[in-house]
Amino acid sequence: TKEQNMNFVEYNDKKILYEIVRAKIKNMYICIKEGKVIVKVPLRLKEKYIVDFVNKKAKWIYNKVNESQKQEKINKTISKEEVKKLENIIKDSVKEYADKLNLYPNKVRIRDIKYAWGSCSTNKNITINKQLAIKEEDVIKYVVLHEMCHLKYMNHSKDFWDLVESIMPEYKTYKKSLKQ
Repeated sequence: TKEQNMNFVEYNDKKILYEIVRAKIKNMYICIKEGKVIVKVPLRLKEKYIVDFVNKKAKWIYNKVNESQKQEKINKTISKEEVKKLENIIKDSVKEYADKLNLYPNKVRIRDIKYAWGSCSTNKNITINKQLAIKEEDVIKYVVLHEMCHLKYMNHSKDFWDLVESIMPEYKTYKKSLKQ
């Protein structure tokens, strides 16, 4: 059984609405989904502990909600031209790296993925995050190369990184820029 109720936490003179969801769990945690703050708590946990926990995490909540809102704006502002440019860079990069590595994906797709900049399945299908459309060309090429190298090594072993580096010695610069 779930019992729900709404509260506010204040940070930087801003009130942030959060929902308390009681569930059969041992530990409480906070998650942000599409800008909504959800605090999952054990069924019988006292309100005081929940409020204290949320207040201690107010700054983190504030930052995550802002990040989420910024990301939504970015998602809405990627133009058709930027997506077309991304498609062309990916297409050219896949061809270039496939020839250099002698590795060929079955499919290459562009999608909105929430969890990564790219992925490579064991079926040799590569998916590139549409959000890369707003990144520099070299960063896009790095992500494509990264996923292409997974066609040979489905892990992040030393051999994997050596392969990436053999094609793009400066890859660490681009990798780092994706974390900002």
